[in-house]
Parts: sequence; structure tokens; C-alpha cells
Amino acid sequence: MPSLLNRTKVVATIGPATNTPERLADLIDSGVSVCRLNFSHGTLDDHSQALRAIRTVSESLKRPVAVLGDLCGPKIRLNAVAGGHIQLQPGQAVRFARGEAECSGSVLTTNYASLVDEVQAGDRILIDDGLVRLLVTDSRENELICACTVGGVISSRKGVNLPDSNIAVAALTEKDRRDARWAIESGLDYLALSFVRRPEDVAELRALLGKSTQTGVVVKIEKREALDHLDALIADADGVMVARGDLGVEMDVWRVPLVQKDITLRARVAGVPVIIATQMLQSMITNATPTRAEVSDIANAILDGADAIMLSAETASGAYPSLAVDMMDKVARVTEDYLRIHPPEPHAPVVSAVSPMTSAIAHAAVQAARDINARLVAVWSATGATVRMVAQHRLSIPVVGLTTDERVYRKMALWYGVTPIRVDPIGNPAEMTKLLERRILQLGFARPGDLIVVVTSTRPTTPGATDTTLVHRIGAM
Repeated sequence: MPSLLNRTKVVATIGPATNTPERLADLIDSGVSVCRLNFSHGTLDDHSQALRAIRTVSESLKRPVAVLGDLCGPKIRLNAVAGGHIQLQPGQAVRFARGEAECSGSVLTTNYASLVDEVQAGDRILIDDGLVRLLVTDSRENELICACTVGGVISSRKGVNLPDSNIAVAALTEKDRRDARWAIESGLDYLALSFVRRPEDVAELRALLGKSTQTGVVVKIEKREALDHLDALIADADGVMVARGDLGVEMDVWRVPLVQKDITLRARVAGVPVIIATQMLQSMITNATPTRAEVSDIANAILDGADAIMLSAETASGAYPSLAVDMMDKVARVTEDYLRIHPPEPHAPVVSAVSPMTSAIAHAAVQAARDINARLVAVWSATGATVRMVAQHRLSIPVVGLTTDERVYRKMALWYGVTPIRVDPIGNPAEMTKLLERRILQLGFARPGDLIVVVTSTRPTTPGATDTTLVHRIGAM
């Protein structure tokens, strides 16, 4: 590893524009720490090929790269449209009918048969991210009668959002279950659950994953109902994604920036990594430079405390994937420089009810690092939990996470300010500081004479046994 990883992590969606080893190497060199496999597109064979390439490039570059699988979720979509597209005019009468027939003329069908039962008169139906809008005027046994309020062209498989309706669709579709099983077998580091509404949705996925898996669960906040259970969802998650695309359709779009800030703050206080996603550099799908508004959007997400910022079509199918990553990296670095000079007001992190002693040790390490102006904080961790507890304090200095576990090593690549280091198992606590100093000097993270803070354990091979914080001067063994 040539240098410390970026503090704000970049998530890049892998697709036709970036699924070769050469292009993946460009992305990782440009600053990508997490690769996203979007199960809404491509086949499992495609994702298997991409995963092999990611692992190979990560190993050759000696850079930890986490892989995030993103489940489709119960997305409601139009069925195929006869002739490819339909033009709807404002004021036009439109019917939604039950069944699998093609959409034609003014009769539409969807992949969700119960839509005609669960949507009521007065509810809105939004198509294609709200570009076309309908209002339900009457609900009948096998159809809904609607009036078009905002016209436009609709085509096959476009998404349907129901912001006013309570839908009873299951959290996991059969496709999701197949994809999740593949993710477990393939050793993916994180799995994102789409269209989460309540904690029971997360429990359903965790039951499918089983207790033995190390795959972390990322909850995607994109439904209005999820906001009613936000604290519980954050507490159940290994990560949170603010999925602004559907969120901006499910609720008034002008409320999304403040909702984003609220989610980010709550996740940060809880010590749960948060990813900001959707349209961050949308114009760079086709242009080599971003808009000023997009650059400001990225900077504001970092100022709010995001752990990671995500690219979707920009890297999956865009014309300038490496330039998009490089632009994110540049914005992140100058914003982080600003934060070092103008640090935000600290927020008191949540003390872990499961590991209050570990939380106290992490807090002591952070306070010591600030008091002595340490070069970095180095954390030995079997599971990564202590590293996350230190990282949630948002120190202005690096946090180095050391672990013997390959999966933990990769998962730490998502966390703000953390540079993971993989080490061989060691059972003698007396040897730990020597090994740590040697690795830090080898990697150029510190120089002789620098003060560092070390968080460790008198039982280094026992998970959850963190019990020691010490100050060490490099070269003073």
C-alpha cells in the first residue's frame, strides 16, 4: 500500500464501462475503496467475472477494496409497452389493470398484481422517477381509474412509485434471495437492502444470511416509511445508504437535502457508516467536467459527515469513469483540508451497550491523540468493532486498523478516515508494538520520533477483548 487511504471513501458502481482489470486498476488508483455490484443490471455470471477482477486487482495493488452487492428489492415496474413507448397527455384518463398484458394506449399494467387492491382513490402514481404523474380518481375490483396530471412519454419497465400508498410487498423478492445466496457464497463484504420500510425487513435479510456469515447489511433509505423507523434501522445496520433517487420521488424533493443531513447525523452519532448516493456527478456520464452544483453537493455531503460518496452510472456506463472518481477525490481532499482548519462541533458518540468498556477505551484513545497531537491512532481489532468506535469520533489524524482477518480488512475500507492493514496472527502482546512500529515505518505512515496512540488487547486473538490504550514514540522500543 503506497499511502494512507483517502479519509472520505469513494464507492464506484461496476458495469460495462469498468469491468475489466485495466479499468478497475484505474478506478482504484484514482481513489475507489468500495466497488458496488448492482443486481438490478447484469447477470450473476457478469457479477462473478467482475468480482474476480476486483479481487485480483486489489491484491496486485495491495489496496483493500470492499465489495458491496446491491439487491434490487421489490421495485414496482410497468410491464412491456406495446410499440416501445406511449405518450400521455395532461388530463388524459388512464387505467391501471391487473395482469401481465402489455401496456397499450391508455391501459397500463405492472409487475405487482396487488397494486390495484392497495392503491386508493386520492393516491398519486408516479412513473419514471416522477416525470409522469397520475392521480387515482376511482378504485375498482380489478382496475384503478386515473387522471394524468403531468404528461410525458413512458416506456417498458419504467419504475412506478406510490408515495401515498401503504404497500404490503415483501422486503425480499425471489430474485433477491437468489442474489443474496450468491453474495454469501462469493464472500461479498456488504449487501445493500433496497426499499427498506421497517426493522423487520432487515431481520428478514439477516435470517437469510445466517449467523455464520460476515457479510455486513447496508440499509437503503429510499422509502417514506423508513424515516418513521430511522433510529431502529440504523441500530440494526452495518451501514446506511441515503438513496436519493427513489427518496426524492417518495417524498417532496425539496425536503431531501434536510432529510439527508438528518440521516447522516444520526448514523454518525451511532457510529454506523453512511453512504450518500445518486446523481453526485450525473453530468459526467457524458461530460468530462461536472457542474458547479455537483461539486458543491459532494463537498456538502462530506461537511455533513458522510463516510462515503457513491458513483452509479458515472462509473458503470459513463464515458469518463476514471475522471469522475478523480473529481470526487479532489473535492474530498480540499473539503477535508477545510475541516482540519475548521473542525465541526463534536457530537457525543453513542456508547455501545454491548461493549461499554471498548467504547471507553476508544474514547480514551481519541482524547489522548488530541492532547498529545499524535501522528495517528493504530487499532488492533479482530472484528473491526473497535476501529469503528474510534473512527466515529472523526479525528483529524489517520486511524490505522490492524487485523488478521481478510474480511475485516476489506470491510474497513468503507469507514471514514480508516486505513486497513492486514497482519499475520500474533499471540504475544509484547510483540504487538514491535510489529506495529515495523509496519508503520515500512509503509511510511510515521517517522522516528512521532508519537502514536495504540489501542490493543492483552488477549489479541480474542474478539471483543480490547482493554488497553497506550502512547508510543516511534523508534523508542
